[in-house]
Amino acid sequence: MWLLNTTSLELEFFMSSEDHPYAILSHTWEDGEVSFQDMQSLPNARTKKGFSKVIETCRLARQWDLSYAWIDTCCIDKSSSAELTEAINSMFNWYKKSAICFAFLSDLSASEDEVQKNELWRCRWFTRGWTLQELIAPEKVEFYDQRWQWSGTKQSLQQELSAITGIDLEILEDSNLLSTIPVARRMSWASRRKTSRVEDRAYSLLGLFDVNVPLIYGEGPKAFIRLQEEIMKQNNDLSLVRCPLLTSSFMKRS
Repeated sequence: MWLLNTTSLELEFFMSSEDHPYAILSHTWEDGEVSFQDMQSLPNARTKKGFSKVIETCRLARQWDLSYAWIDTCCIDKSSSAELTEAINSMFNWYKKSAICFAFLSDLSASEDEVQKNELWRCRWFTRGWTLQELIAPEKVEFYDQRWQWSGTKQSLQQELSAITGIDLEILEDSNLLSTIPVARRMSWASRRKTSRVEDRAYSLLGLFDVNVPLIYGEGPKAFIRLQEEIMKQNNDLSLVRCPLLTSSFMKRS
């Protein structure tokens, strides 16, 4: 696992992160994100628009006395199919094991007061496939607006987050209870979310069902069929197959 040193801003590789507590970033991708290859040359990385996310994430991590941070844009070598597969299949656990998750809402207007709760639901962050697990998995989540001002926590905004996402309150409190929630209900949380790639509609849900599948980019909607098959292999809950409208909705939205 590659981690950012929050002081030097250099990437360091660890076989295990157990002895290296880290902060983790949840965000929506935009133009000018910093890649793993960009980070091999910090002067070059600094020219990218997305480098501000690196700076701010590391700044906040240091405030938590954390020496390391993880950001999906630049801590995965996506040129390695093996590393990308491992990262996607491990993503839920990486968020779960983080000391703190910073959720950056780039389209949440800055305010001198606590987040305008009636504006929260408009944020693009709530429409993306990957951010579903990034909300559920970590125990601690802090939300920041477009100016990186603190806007609330997963706990303080619990009622609003549940209303926006449909996620049960008990799951927002404790992701260890995921297995107690019917498969179809868990799937419904993602039914209105989108991903840039068709296959990621399925891959972004692996952690919610505690399953693993090989990544085959280019297979299109078949990825979701493979996800369903894997869920049914490991789960006696038949609620998924009893909800054809839900599953067909996924296929159409892909």
